[in-house]
Formats: sequence, C-alpha cells, structure tokens
Amino acid sequence: MPATRIRLQAGDDATLAQGIAAIQNEMKLPTAFPPEVEAEARQAAAQPRLPDLDRTDIPLVTIDPPGSMDLDQALHFERRDGGGYRVHYAIADVAAFVAPGAAVDAEAHRRGETLYGADSRIPLHPTELSEGAASLLPDQLRPALLWTIDLDASGEIAAIDVRRARVKSRARLDYAGVQQQLDAGTADPLWTLLREVGELRQQREQARGGVSLALPEQEISVVDGQWQLAYRANHPDEDWNAQISLLTGMAAAQLMVKGKVGILRTLPPPQPQDIARLKRTAQALAIAWPDGQSYPDFIRSLDPAQDTHVAMLTACTTVLRGAGYVAFDGALPAQPMQSAVAAEYAHATAPLRRLVDRYVGEVCVALCANQPVPDWARAALPGLPDLMAEADRRAKHYERQVIDLVEAVLLAPRVGDTFQGAIVEANGVEHDRGNGHGNVSASAGAGAAHSGVVMLRDPAIEARVTSAAPLPLGQEVTVRLAEADPQKRVVRFELVV
Repeated sequence: MPATRIRLQAGDDATLAQGIAAIQNEMKLPTAFPPEVEAEARQAAAQPRLPDLDRTDIPLVTIDPPGSMDLDQALHFERRDGGGYRVHYAIADVAAFVAPGAAVDAEAHRRGETLYGADSRIPLHPTELSEGAASLLPDQLRPALLWTIDLDASGEIAAIDVRRARVKSRARLDYAGVQQQLDAGTADPLWTLLREVGELRQQREQARGGVSLALPEQEISVVDGQWQLAYRANHPDEDWNAQISLLTGMAAAQLMVKGKVGILRTLPPPQPQDIARLKRTAQALAIAWPDGQSYPDFIRSLDPAQDTHVAMLTACTTVLRGAGYVAFDGALPAQPMQSAVAAEYAHATAPLRRLVDRYVGEVCVALCANQPVPDWARAALPGLPDLMAEADRRAKHYERQVIDLVEAVLLAPRVGDTFQGAIVEANGVEHDRGNGHGNVSASAGAGAAHSGVVMLRDPAIEARVTSAAPLPLGQEVTVRLAEADPQKRVVRFELVV
C-alpha cells in the first residue's frame, strides 16, 4: 500500500519521550549498562582477539537501513568456475570481544536481544562494541565468522564452510540507494549477482514449499527532526538480501544437524483448522483462493499494494505463531523444521542484536574445524530456548507498546475527525475487552456492540473500531476518531453509519 507519512507537530517530541520512558519503566527495562559492563566493553574494544586467517582480500560490503551502525553482516558474491556461485557472508565475531561468564556476557544473557521502538533502542551489548569495535564498519579491520557457501547453478547448496578470519568491509550501503542503481542499470556487478542469487533462492523456496510474507512494514522514522509513520513495502534488494540470511541460517542448521549438536529455530506446520479459518477470511475479503492452491502459493499471489491483500497477509501471520527454539546434543529434535522456511533453520546472522546467534556461530565453527564444541557453549545450550523465548516476548511487547504510543500521539489532535478505511477484522459482539490488536480501549463507547480492526490509508494505521451494528468485513467505510490517548496508549474509532 502507498507510504503515508505523518509528522508530529512541534512540542510532541517531549510527549513521545515521556511515553517511551513510561513504557520502559512499566516493563522494568534497563536504560543503561552497569559501569562494570561499560568498562569491560571499553577494554575489550581496545584489545580484540584477531584470528590468524587474513581475508581482507575479499571486497565485502554491508547493506542495511540508512544510518545503521550495528552492522552484523557483510557480503560478497562471485561466479564459480564451471557454473554456480560462491557466497561470502561475514558475521560479526562477538566472541572475539566477550569472554564467557564475564560482565558483558552476563548482561547479554539478562537482555537476550536488542529492543527496538521508534527512535528508542535498548541494545544487547554496549554501543562501544555493537556500534563500534565489533560492528563491520567500512575500512576497519574486524574479526568475523566468515561463511563460504557454494551454490550450484540452480541455487542449491553445494558446500559449506565457516571459520574465523580478519575481514575489512569496503563500503556501508543502504537498500534504497542500491535499488536505485539497479533500476537505473548503473549498479556494481556485485548487486547483479545478489539479484541472480536472491531470485534463485526464491525459486528454491517455492520449490520446497516455503513462504515469505511480503507484509508492508509500519515504519516510524525521524526525518529532519520530525517524526514520520508509514507503511512501506520492501525494496526487491531487501528480499534478495533476506534470502542470503536465510541461506546462511539453513547452512548453519545443516551443519548442526549433521553434527548432532546445536540449537534450531523451529515452527510447527499449520493445522488444517488454521488453513480453513484463513480460507474463510479470504472469502470474506473477496480474495480468490482456488481449489487445490496451496497455502504458500496463495500467499505468493497476494499483492501488498492492495489494502484487502495486506489484511489477508496480516491474517496469515497467525499460522506462523508458535515459533521457538530447540536445543539438542546427541539425539535430534522430534520436530526440527521451520515450516515457513520448509527446512531446518537456525538464527546465525545477527549476533550483535540476538544472543542465540553467537552460540550458533561457535557450534558451527567448531564442527567445520572437526573440533569439539567449546564447553562454555555446549553447557549453555539447554537453557537458551527458554531464555530466548522470554527475550522474544519482551521485544515484541515493547515494539507494540511504542507503536501504540506513537499512533496515539499522532492522532490526539484529531479526535472527532473522520477517516476512510477498510474493515479488515470483525470480532463480532464486543465483550468490553481487548482483541489483541494492540492499541485497544477497555471502553467500547456508548451504544457499541461490535468491534474489529480498521485499516486506514491516511494515516497508515490499523486500529480498533467499534459499532452498534455488525462491521462489514472487507468493505470501505468512514470512521470517526473517538479516542486517542497517549497516556493510555489507546486509539479507537467508531463506524460512521
């Protein structure tokens, strides 16, 4: 759907900052690192453990959202003699700076992963490391886990290797800039190879029955000091780069399954009743789901530029719930698959932002070198699934709370105004409680008997809507903003009949 940007008026920044501070206080989140953690990080940054292998000859580059400083990955592609491709994927080597059991390590285990919300960021590691010495910033000598993955001409994995190496990124690039060059035909040949490999991996995904949800992102950003909120569809190069991350995660899982030790990211397959419910939703939204068409193929047929298709994509995320981690040492897990990937898969490519990735890297380096997995890593594996499950829950809750706050701040001056939108969820009779959407009011409003979710075009927001009459699922409607309270982080609309 088109990107709609809304700017906060002057003076609203204080309201937003106070609201974010309140969320952090309510959730009892750390707002700073203990002094001993910061001191240890500074010392580690000054004395990294650099590996002997020098691969600074590989012209790696990074591609991330603009302004990113915590750069976990750098990449390079080349064609192989006789056909196929060689993918070099360097991952920041956090273990070169963080000693097991030391202060930085203990704090990372308390946090689990970096938390994001609007302009707020609560990092996993001190910025001295995550945005400095450990980040794969350009023109800096860095320790890394260097993945070398050979692909055949169809894009299938032919060989996997990962080892510690010294690397040096040549440039820090962003998705929009690279995509513009690709569209104009002026891009470096590296990005042509990214497109080739990315598209081949998308074909392989389709062939094995995997699916990627192309859901537009609700993006909150600051431009020239002003807040903006928009739905933004991915650039194609983002999807291709995501395939390289997926490829590396699948390669890591292959190594660990073969070695019978590690930790996988898993997702059970959708149940028949889940698919049946999605088919009813598609029917209500007037979206064709032909008989015999598989769930992944139906997802690929949806167009993120259409409001009702975005609503359908959002509904489809419900079958992706239940993702988790499973550790193993010896016997393989009973259910090792990640059903959306349609393969065994591991989180391996973001160790600056997610604790489990550091452990996956350590296990894979040891397995590739035919060495025992370090005792400190092996001993921690059984406790990681519960630790990461709690970290995931906390991260999602924090992000949702901040988005609810931003939407309430943006809309507070417009209570009473009318907006155009589409009903994308109808829950039936209102029982005076939240529907799980996020910014939910406990007060349904006078005369309200039904509730649901409306997707607005301008502003780019999904919010709660109440009505005395049944809500017309999938239809265009006019709604009136009944409530927008930044303190309660509530936005609620009423159907205009």
